Amino acid sequence: MENYIKDIQDIKKMMDRSSQFLSLSGISGIMAGVYALAGAYLAHHVAEEKYTLESLTFKYMLLIAASVLILSVSTALLFTLKKARKSGDMIWSSTSKRLLANFMIPLCTGGIFALLLIKNHYYGLIAPITLIFYGLSCVNASKYTLRDVRYLGLTMIIIGLFATWFMGYGLEFWALGFGGCHIVYGTVMHFKYDRKQ
Repeated sequence: MENYIKDIQDIKKMMDRSSQFLSLSGISGIMAGVYALAGAYLAHHVAEEKYTLESLTFKYMLLIAASVLILSVSTALLFTLKKARKSGDMIWSSTSKRLLANFMIPLCTGGIFALLLIKNHYYGLIAPITLIFYGLSCVNASKYTLRDVRYLGLTMIIIGLFATWFMGYGLEFWALGFGGCHIVYGTVMHFKYDRKQ
């Protein structure tokens, strides 16, 4: 009887591994949150009441946002590769391709939408839009990875909607979402999954 139970558990693990990408790292989530908080802090200190696309302030804000994105993606890749090697998972499988496609479609749509808003001087909607579309990306991709990613996405969508309601506090909501939520969810994922390995 014990052998049957063990066999069933092994089969379940194999099915999970083939249908879900499980090598996401909690530490990379924490680091993304730290980068976002640092970026929000810097943006707060360079921000002005009014600025244009040609202004030095806007260029600084763009540089800060790009730096946060590059650091977050690089750290995520580094820690994911490390975790995948440790657990013996393939990093580039059909599941990880589906995960990436489902994540990138809403994310790229939101990015293009945000750029169009900037072009048309709707700066107040940038923070809510990036939060909402990032949340949609997480929800969309969650069926191919850890279930916790879905809850992160739903939380981001809610924060994005609050940021739309309370216009003028975009940077604070952006810091709460990309900073605070990533640190909380990254910590949960680290203790729930990473430490078990």
